Amino acid sequence: MPKKKYPTIYAFIDSQNLNLGTSKDIYHRGKIIYHGWKLDMKGFHRYLTEKLRVDKAFLFLGYIRNNEKMYQKFREYGYDIIFKPTVRGQGGKPKGNIDAELVLYSSAIFFKEFDKGIFVSGDGDFHCLYKFMKEKGKLQSILIPNRYTQSKLLEDFEVYKRQLFYDKSLLEQK
Repeated sequence: MPKKKYPTIYAFIDSQNLNLGTSKDIYHRGKIIYHGWKLDMKGFHRYLTEKLRVDKAFLFLGYIRNNEKMYQKFREYGYDIIFKPTVRGQGGKPKGNIDAELVLYSSAIFFKEFDKGIFVSGDGDFHCLYKFMKEKGKLQSILIPNRYTQSKLLEDFEVYKRQLFYDKSLLEQK
């Protein structure tokens, strides 16, 4: 059997962390230190597949029925969507925390299908997942949507981290 030229790479995307991490302005002592920007989701998929050689990109989302047109667009761009049911949080806002789903799908359901994983989130809740993937030799990189809001728990993974802000010119919606 011939050896593959490239490893099979899957991307696991915390959509809420990605969206808020790129779009929100960050203030420190009353001054803006980070200007939010609008991520081009179609361009982001192209970035993942062409620049980072991702074979499949899984987008983890809390399901809201009124967003069905947006979900269809994401599918057209090439994302595989994994939904979590939402509940109403404080103020009636929908809440769909996808952390458990992202961990389950990457470490169990799809674990044998990929050689390397790229994880898109600056959330420290994934520390144990990143540690597990590193120990198994499957951690390719962690794409950080916003360096100002990334968890201190990710300090153990500096060599794997890549700041999306540095590729803003490729990823920003025009």
